[in-house]
Amino acid sequence: MTTTIFTDARIVDPSRGLDEVGTVVVGNGIIQAAGASARNQGIPEGAQVVEARGKTVMPGLVDARVFIGEPGAEHRETIASAGLAAAAGGVTSLIMMPDTDPVIDDVALVEFVLRAARDHAAVNIHPSAAMTRGLLGAEMTEFGLLQEAGAVAFTDGRRSVTDNAVLRRAMTYARDFGAVIALETNDPALGGGVMNEGLYASWLGLPGVPREAEIIPLERDLRLARLTRAKYHAAKISTAVSADVVARAKNDGASVTAGTAIHSLALNEHDVGEYRTFFRLAPPLRAEEDRLSMVEALKDGSIDIIVSSHDPQDVDTKRLPFADAAVGAVGLETLLAVALRLHHNGEVPLLRLVDTLSTAPARIFGLQAGSLAPGAPADLILVDLDHPWVVTEADLVSRSKNTCFEGARLQGKVLQTMVGGRTVFEI
Repeated sequence: MTTTIFTDARIVDPSRGLDEVGTVVVGNGIIQAAGASARNQGIPEGAQVVEARGKTVMPGLVDARVFIGEPGAEHRETIASAGLAAAAGGVTSLIMMPDTDPVIDDVALVEFVLRAARDHAAVNIHPSAAMTRGLLGAEMTEFGLLQEAGAVAFTDGRRSVTDNAVLRRAMTYARDFGAVIALETNDPALGGGVMNEGLYASWLGLPGVPREAEIIPLERDLRLARLTRAKYHAAKISTAVSADVVARAKNDGASVTAGTAIHSLALNEHDVGEYRTFFRLAPPLRAEEDRLSMVEALKDGSIDIIVSSHDPQDVDTKRLPFADAAVGAVGLETLLAVALRLHHNGEVPLLRLVDTLSTAPARIFGLQAGSLAPGAPADLILVDLDHPWVVTEADLVSRSKNTCFEGARLQGKVLQTMVGGRTVFEI
């Protein structure tokens, strides 16, 4: 494999607290050196040199919540097409949700995902497994066998678990296997609306989802996590109170982490406009004060990671009245650029932002990723932080085009993506 050397790059590596100008040396699929100290090591004969002055090298992004259609809905997204979209967005590792048809709730399906990813995906795809059979919230799956087969977490995908006894038992088993339970928190009885509950929903005549639909099951989950001493991850929180209760649980010593979707950091309920169905999401876009609270919680560490919550939907399921439209938006290709708004606005330091997008999710889910330390897999991206571009449907690689950011002017572009030292995307 050819040695590649990035010279005069700004190197951002949260795993080492590193933000400096230097050289990155990639060889044999791993990072050989990265930092200012690597500048004077010379250039091996036959090495490919990338002049990266004014550009930034950072670990490839790790997206911990991605929905893929395959198996069962390949018209929306395949493992191969998701890999290409991820590479274009600088995502070198992703965790695939079990919401497929059939559901990823047995060893054969975990093995299918790993095999398909190995053969067809441009990036590393790690399957999560269903916590309960069929995602029905009743019967637990075989945690030990699924983890041994390669599942990196257990989740019921888009669904919350309503049976407290089932969840307690699942957390206890997960603790014994050292596994992470990652759940969305939405009370289905309270959360049956289609957008954030408030004055704007009333103006539009749409049923709302109160903040309590997220907060009540979240507080339940956190108490059970403390009781069972399990590793618990709140997959997508969206309200100020949610961030507060997560911070309190952390202060109490619970082994809990939390994520938020990029939409909750960049958009608010008014972006729904006049029934724009691409903005029908779960959790729904909240009020501006909630968005600002999410940004602050990300900055202070109450929220650990950002996810794209990539959820491809086709035209037939989105071009409907708002209340009937499918929930979800694609986000792999815009994740980094939208997140960089927080850096350009001075709201979140770049080192912290890259940590939430790469190093922290790799650490939480036990993945070999998120680092430019010597000896780490050479999963990295070359980024022009200031490159302006406009999101257009025609340029999206994903099979589905249901982006919230159509026409958005963004600043920050992935120029090259490497996975295991091999370039999988380049412009």
